[in-house]
Parts: sequence; C-alpha cells; structure tokens
Amino acid sequence: MAERAIEFTDYHQFPLEPIPGPVPGLSQRVISRDKRGRIVARVLEYAPGVDTTPNGIAVHDFWEDIFILKGSAFDLTLGREFSAGSVASRPPGMPHGPWTSVDGCVMYEVDRYLD
Repeated sequence: MAERAIEFTDYHQFPLEPIPGPVPGLSQRVISRDKRGRIVARVLEYAPGVDTTPNGIAVHDFWEDIFILKGSAFDLTLGREFSAGSVASRPPGMPHGPWTSVDGCVMYEVDRYLD
C-alpha cells in the first residue's frame, strides 16, 4: 500500500500484524508505506512482558520519530524507563534498545528515509 490520504481514523481499524523475528509479542499496525513499500508510519505495540533482547541493539539507515501513546518501555542499554508522552527523534545510525515492557507499550512511529 503506497502512501494515501487517510482522514482521522481509529488506529484499531488497521490490522494488527505480528512483527516477524525471534521476539513474540511485537506487533504493528501499518498506517502508510512509501512508493518503495517501506513503512512510513505505524503503531508499534509491545505486549505485556515483551523483551526485545534477542533483536539486540537496533541501528537503521533512516530517521525514526517515536511518540509513546500508552504504557512504557525500559531501555536496557540506557537503564531508563520511558512512558506515555515521551518522544524520541533518532538519526540514521543511532543505536537504541533493546527494550522490555512489563505492562505493554503502544507507540506511534514515523520513519523518514534519506533517499
């Protein structure tokens, strides 16, 4: 699905998809993709008790902006918990995570690609 206009819509209307990989309890609701099929905006959901340690520290080649909507996530590298209302803007190459979430976490993520 390439980027398209969406008027205000409850995010629960977008299908909840498990994120492939070694960590159970990670899911996403894809809001939009770019012309190349890359995710541009999504709602990322951590189930209660999730631990992303098997994914290791994340590093990617795009800007990532995050807003925590509900719950909280604990950054194991920084030793800090971030809760609803917290935001992050990470440039390409910035290491972050891994994360745990005792009670679950819902985040809105926007990815900005350089090409």
